[in-house]
Amino acid sequence: MSELPPCPQCGSTLTYEDSGLLVCPECAHEWTPGTAAEEAASGVVDANGNALSDGDTVTVIKDLKIKGSSQVVKVGTKVKNIRLTGGDHDIDCRIDGVGAMKLKSQFVKKS
Repeated sequence: MSELPPCPQCGSTLTYEDSGLLVCPECAHEWTPGTAAEEAASGVVDANGNALSDGDTVTVIKDLKIKGSSQVVKVGTKVKNIRLTGGDHDIDCRIDGVGAMKLKSQFVKKS
């Protein structure tokens, strides 16, 4: 069995091939195998599809509850000097008034 790449949109490993396209059963995203490699090479992207890199400044686009706390990271909070990591929470950062935390790139936009 050949190893198919994970979905570039949601990261699911349950992808399958259908008529020359790769399909994700979880989010219904379809793509051609060549574009999957290009999307993976581009790295982490924000909610608008802009590529992020280490040292960028991003803005939070949704109120984010902090797990295990009553604090909330408000919409419009600027986060400077981000660091990209692998995994589900792909941004490592320090937020003023909150401290160090990890964010998902889908909840930020590049400033």
